[in-house]
Amino acid sequence: MRTSELEILGVSRATITRLTQNGSIERIARGLYQKPAAEFDENQQLVEVCKQVPRGVICLLSALQFYNISTELPFQTWLAIEGKSRAPAINYPPIRICRFTGESYHKGIEEVPTASGVIRIYSPAKTVADCFKYRNKIGKDVAIMALKDCYEQRLATINELNHFANICRVNRVMRPYMEVLAHG
Repeated sequence: MRTSELEILGVSRATITRLTQNGSIERIARGLYQKPAAEFDENQQLVEVCKQVPRGVICLLSALQFYNISTELPFQTWLAIEGKSRAPAINYPPIRICRFTGESYHKGIEEVPTASGVIRIYSPAKTVADCFKYRNKIGKDVAIMALKDCYEQRLATINELNHFANICRVNRVMRPYMEVLAHG
């Protein structure tokens, strides 16, 4: 939980400090606490990032990994923030910031509940469109494989992919690959 969430429950900052000192809770990052015997799952790091940056959205390679669309294993958590927002100062887990603006930032956000907490993440179709938009950073081959895997696993339809391709302004880039999938 974040400090602000504990304060809403009526726990003062002094009490948080005492609970941390006597081992009742653990401080895992600045302003972020958990039970000492908390169960970990594969999404723990994504939840921690979402708690530390409440307006951030998990994107690109981290979203691909979450949806099991790609074999890429990013060593950083890819996080989208809005346009000119101040970059968060997070020491751990390591993050890679991407700046999205307008509809490209606001559309396609899902809040997915997991055992560790809620993750703010882009939908599979939006993630694939973002991969094509950022193909120079993550690689065109990764974007093409993401499109193929997303469609074959039925995580998104051609219409959804086309919708987000228009929002991300990569429709002309994605169209030939989507036509092959649709007719292949």
